[in-house]
Amino acid sequence: MELIQNTPDISAYLAPCAVIDHGHPLVRSTAATLAADAPDAYAYAKAAFTFVRDAIPHGADADDPRGTWRASDVLALRTGICYAKAHALAALLRAGGIPAALCYQKLDTVHGLVALRLPGTHRWIRQDPRGNKPGVDAQFRLDREQLAFPVRAECNELDYPVLFAEPHPVVLQCLREAVDRSHLWQTLPTDL
Repeated sequence: MELIQNTPDISAYLAPCAVIDHGHPLVRSTAATLAADAPDAYAYAKAAFTFVRDAIPHGADADDPRGTWRASDVLALRTGICYAKAHALAALLRAGGIPAALCYQKLDTVHGLVALRLPGTHRWIRQDPRGNKPGVDAQFRLDREQLAFPVRAECNELDYPVLFAEPHPVVLQCLREAVDRSHLWQTLPTDL
């Protein structure tokens, strides 16, 4: 699948925003810790992915009622659903100088992912930091995608090809308006 940037300016995928707040001290310190053991951009990207996937439980899997949407809050509270975890990974990647975009799949509801572009490459590679559990095995790979949920065309699922520099407005509104994860579950978008 060819991924399409929603802006031609690659610097947009390195920029901070209210959600991907990679200038926040907690994001910066987490990025510095991850970078200390990473000799290159690939190792750093893999470490950031693994950290978000494994050290921050998915709110539904952990039955955590708290809702998060800003990257720094995801890191501070150590919880988030797919969108929030994607925001945290994008912030960590951008803090490490790696362009990161947000992208989505249409499953039963809309699912959030990250695409990254390593230095010296001209292609975006999608990664899914959702978190693994029985039946879900997302891995950091560059040779092929290994996402949490492969789309099933027969179920009218699809990959949205657009790469967003900031969260899709529908997703962000849903996250910001949710009083808790239970409320969020009732208002998750089913399409973009």
